[in-house]
Amino acid sequence: MAAMLDALKKERIVAQPGYNRWRVPPASISIHLCIGSVYAWSIFNPPLTRVQGVVGSAADDWDLSAVVWVFSVAIVFLGLTAALAGRWLEKVGPRMVGVAAACCWGGGFSLGGLGIVTHQLWLLYLGYGVLGGAGLGLGYVSPVSTLIRWFPDRRGMATGMAIMGFGGGAMIAAPLKEWLLGLYYRAPDYLGPTDSVSLVTEGGRRLAEVAGQLREVIVVGPSELASLMQPGPEGVYVVGTGTTGVAATFLTLGLAYFVVMLLASFSYRVPPEGWTPEGWTPPDESKASRKMITRHHVDIDQALRTPQFYLLWVVLCFNVTAGIGVLGVAKTMMTEIFGSTLPAVVNGSFAATYVLMISVFNMAGRFAWASLSDYIGRKTTYTVFFVLGTALYLSIPFTAQQVSASPAVMWLVVFYGATMLIFTMYGGGFATIPAYLADIFGTRFVGGIHGRLLTAWSTAGVLGPLAITSLRAGAVGDAIEALVAKIDPAAFQAEFGADPSQLDALVQAKTVTIAKLMALAPPGTIDPSSTLYNSTMFVMAGLLVIALVANALVKPVDAKHHLAQ
Repeated sequence: MAAMLDALKKERIVAQPGYNRWRVPPASISIHLCIGSVYAWSIFNPPLTRVQGVVGSAADDWDLSAVVWVFSVAIVFLGLTAALAGRWLEKVGPRMVGVAAACCWGGGFSLGGLGIVTHQLWLLYLGYGVLGGAGLGLGYVSPVSTLIRWFPDRRGMATGMAIMGFGGGAMIAAPLKEWLLGLYYRAPDYLGPTDSVSLVTEGGRRLAEVAGQLREVIVVGPSELASLMQPGPEGVYVVGTGTTGVAATFLTLGLAYFVVMLLASFSYRVPPEGWTPEGWTPPDESKASRKMITRHHVDIDQALRTPQFYLLWVVLCFNVTAGIGVLGVAKTMMTEIFGSTLPAVVNGSFAATYVLMISVFNMAGRFAWASLSDYIGRKTTYTVFFVLGTALYLSIPFTAQQVSASPAVMWLVVFYGATMLIFTMYGGGFATIPAYLADIFGTRFVGGIHGRLLTAWSTAGVLGPLAITSLRAGAVGDAIEALVAKIDPAAFQAEFGADPSQLDALVQAKTVTIAKLMALAPPGTIDPSSTLYNSTMFVMAGLLVIALVANALVKPVDAKHHLAQ
C-alpha cells in the first residue's frame, strides 16, 4: 500500500526533459468527460420520479423537487471539496487527487444505485450527492493548475482544454444514459383500457382489484402517451411491477467511470520547476497591464483578504446560478414548454437530443470563449456574457407566451437558439475563471485559489435549483387551480372519482396533473405548461445584472498582497 501511494505523489510524476506537453490534455479531458456527465442529470429526472409507477408517478414516488436536489447536493460538495482540496492538490499533485476522484465518483454512483433499489432517498443523496460530489470537486481541480503551468503562453486555451471535457461530458452521457435506461427498462403489468377496469379512489390514490387485492394503479390517458419512457398503450398499469432501469444504469456507469478515471489519472505529468515553453518569453509589462495580467503571486490565504476574490466569487456564482437551475431540469422544461403545443416535434427523443446539444454548446463555449479571452481579456469576456445573457434570458418568457398563443416551430427555433447561446457563455464562464484568477493572483497558487472560488459553484448549486423548483411549483399550483375553476365539477368527478374539494389530496397523490386537466378543459383553453418558467427567467436575468456590476469593479490586486520575489 505504501509503495502504491508513493507512486501517486507529485515528485514521482515530474516530466523528463523533452516531454511533449500535448500529452497532458487528453488525461484532463478524459476525467472531465466522466465527471461532466453530471450535466446530463435531467435525463434521470423522469425515471427517478417514476421508480414505482414506471409509466407515471405513483403516490409514493419521489417528487421532481426532491430529485433535483440530489443534483444540487452534488454541486455543493463539488465546491466544498474543491475548496478544501486546493492546497492538498498543490502538495501531492494531480495524480493522487485524480485517483481519489475516481474512487468517489464511481463509488457515489454505486451507492446511489443501492438507494434507488431500496427506495431510500437519503442513500441517493449520500451516494451521488455527497460522495459523488466530492469526486466531482477532486476531478475538477486536478488538471487546471497543471495545464496552466504547461501552457503559460496560452492560459485561456489551457483552462478551456482542462474544463472543456466537463461541459462535453453530457454529450456522451446523455445518449449513453438513454440507451442504458432503455436496455434495463421493463414495463409494469397492464390491466387493460380504462373503461374495462373498475377503479376506486382512496386518499387521492387510484386503486384497482388485482388477484383479489386492491392495488395502486397508474391511469395513462391519451395526453400522457408522449411522456412514457417507452411506447405503450393507454390504460391502467399496476404500481410496483415494472422497472425504469435507473438503478441498474447507476451501477453500470459507476463501474465504467471508475475505470476510465483511474487510467487517466496515471497519465498525468507535471513540468519541472521553472519550466517554460521553448522560445516563449513573458509578455512585456505594458501589454500585460492592459489585460490586468500580473507578474506577481498571491498566496492562497492572502487572496481571501482581497476584494478581487469576492468580486470574482459573485461573478462566478451568479453566472452559474443563472444556468445551473435550467441545466438540472432541461429535459423537463423543454417537454413542458413545447410538448403540449408542438407534440409532433417535441417528444421524448427530441428532449433527450436537446440535453445532448446543451452539452455540445456548453463544451464548445468552454474552449471558444476561453481561447478568445486570450485576445480580448477576461474582464471584457465576462462583460459580453452578462450583457448578452440578460437579453437572452428575458427573451424566453416572450417566446413561451408566443408559442402558447400561436404554436409554431419558429418559436421553438428561437428558444433553442437562445438557450444554446446561453450555455456557451455558461460553459465559457467556467473555463475562463481560472485564467482570470491567474491574471489577477499569479500562477503559483492558482489551483488552490480556484478551488476556494468554487464555493461559489456550491452556492449556485443551491440557489439555481431552489429558484427554478420553488418558482415552478408555485406556477404549477396556480395553473391547476385556474384550470379546475374552468372545468365542470361533474366531469371532474367522473374522471378522478372525487370532487374538486379534494384537489389538494389528488395533487399530492399525483392523480391530478395539468395534462389530465387540459383533457377536461373547455375548448380554447390555453395550456399553461409553457409559462411555468417565466418568473424563473426574470430572476436569472436580474442576477446577471448584479454580476455585470461586480465584474466592472474588478481591478489589479494591491501590491501589499504580493509575495516577496
